[in-house]
Amino acid sequence: MRAIRRQLVTHLYDDSAAEPLGIAIYSLADPRDLRAVRYVGQTAAPRRRLLEHLRIARLWLPAELPWWVAAPRQRPLYHWIRRLYGDGGRLPVMVVAAWVEAAGARLAERQQIGRCLQRGLPLLNFEMELLGRRATPPRLS
Repeated sequence: MRAIRRQLVTHLYDDSAAEPLGIAIYSLADPRDLRAVRYVGQTAAPRRRLLEHLRIARLWLPAELPWWVAAPRQRPLYHWIRRLYGDGGRLPVMVVAAWVEAAGARLAERQQIGRCLQRGLPLLNFEMELLGRRATPPRLS
């Protein structure tokens, strides 16, 4: 984990052009193609959240399937992180797209998920399944 912590500074970008206040709306992507977003989330502490994603993936364990992730709906994300790491020690890159007030964070996250779905990105969010079932994507402002 120490080696991974040292790499975090190169795997976290704030692309929001805003002061980091409130809640960050972020994406996780393969470092080889940052536009190919695989996950959208929200956090008040991006660095800590990225480290948490990596801890939950338990990269030091040899198992193929992340059986220890309690919620099965979250396993695809952690399986992806483990496959990425298994391919040359790559770690996901976190890109902060926006900073929003806490009250609007859920809506902003869903809107970002909707934009990714419109681009046809293969998101690993559980919410993507719910939004993908809708006849029309969430309204984007």
